[in-house]
Amino acid sequence: MKPMSLYLFAKASFAVLKDAIGHFSRDDGFAMASHVALSGLLAIFPLLIFIASLAGFFGMVGAADTVSELVFDAWPKTVAAPVVREIENVLTVPRSDLLTFGAVAALWFASNGVEALRTALNRAYRQVEKRSFILLRIQSLALVILGAVILLAYTFLVVLAPLGIEALRGFVPQVETFLLSINIARYTLAGSLLIVGLFMTHWLLPSGKRSFSDIWPGVIATLLLWIVSGSAFGAYLARFANYVSTYGGLAGIMTALIFLYICSLAFILGGELNAAIARQRAFRDRQLGRQQQA
Repeated sequence: MKPMSLYLFAKASFAVLKDAIGHFSRDDGFAMASHVALSGLLAIFPLLIFIASLAGFFGMVGAADTVSELVFDAWPKTVAAPVVREIENVLTVPRSDLLTFGAVAALWFASNGVEALRTALNRAYRQVEKRSFILLRIQSLALVILGAVILLAYTFLVVLAPLGIEALRGFVPQVETFLLSINIARYTLAGSLLIVGLFMTHWLLPSGKRSFSDIWPGVIATLLLWIVSGSAFGAYLARFANYVSTYGGLAGIMTALIFLYICSLAFILGGELNAAIARQRAFRDRQLGRQQQA
């Protein structure tokens, strides 16, 4: 890249970041992150309860525990451990009553987490929601159900794939290379679920229309911020923090809430980044239009 091109790129990038951070502050980004974090924490338990009911309905014993492990696998261990412990206590209650009031209520409360994400993204993209409340709630419920089914399907793959691969290796030893590629694909799928989920969130939840090119910068930025902040927060907890002295018996839940708050900040910043890039593109197009007219 030529020096002048590099300078223009750096200048444009600085303008986008300044715009994104400025709008993040004006859009009450820190307050919205608190809302998303608390709603997310409150939605985790109902979501897993609904998954447990769904798994019991299909006879998938222990699937909810596996889903819980998958959901919290990317969390720092010091953050995830107390939450997983409480979730295991909740999931020890047998749940085969998919259509009872408890499961339906769990589904409803889990959808509140989706609505929190919608509100945050509408703020970030500076959109005024004009769609029907009923339509939006149906969409949120459908996304929760879809997410639960996908997690159960992936759990089914995780549990049964190793058994099938081992059995197949005994009958056809020559397929070792092919089996290795299947195993790699299985773990690649786990990471891709998160990426697809982020794209769907930015595409479906907020008002207005956005293309793939409008979404991917914020998704990549969110993933990078999650990796960096998750590693930093985990290291901080391991070396310096002692929340027990501050929060006592609530230390585990408060640690999870702080972690979700940090993740929510990164998520909202991703939306603000996309919005800032869109504004810079519109400004550039207006400038080019004026130059062409002149």
